[in-house]
Amino acid sequence: MANVWNEPRGEEGPSAAATLATQLLERADRDVTFMVHLVGESRDLLTRHFVGFIETELARRGINYGAHPLLRPFIEMHARELTDFVLHGIGLRHQFGLQALETMAGDPARLLRVDLWDSLQSHISDAQQHFVSDVSGLQRILAQIEADA
Repeated sequence: MANVWNEPRGEEGPSAAATLATQLLERADRDVTFMVHLVGESRDLLTRHFVGFIETELARRGINYGAHPLLRPFIEMHARELTDFVLHGIGLRHQFGLQALETMAGDPARLLRVDLWDSLQSHISDAQQHFVSDVSGLQRILAQIEADA
């Protein structure tokens, strides 16, 4: 069987693990990143915000829960999608290489917090604008459902 990687086969056992760990850390400055990942209450708060936002936007267009039995699942699904959009954007925007974290000077936590706030505000605003720009499509779908009923 040919060696697919065209590299010498390593040893096995604890020394092989130590060798591999050393090789990985030699590449850490370019290959190791840390990402911001919001979880827990922050994620729930963001989702609840988007549920309320979507309900308000739909109500402005005369779309309410009473007339549409599938509206609640629609709202919850889109609120989760908007939440994921914001959280993934934040994670991708805030990646730090190992070397950058090791060399931060001053008060990196405060700088990160301000930068994170700016990114969160921007991503939330983008998500809301995207939903509002597409809400007319929902109105057409609901009108078609009512016409078919």
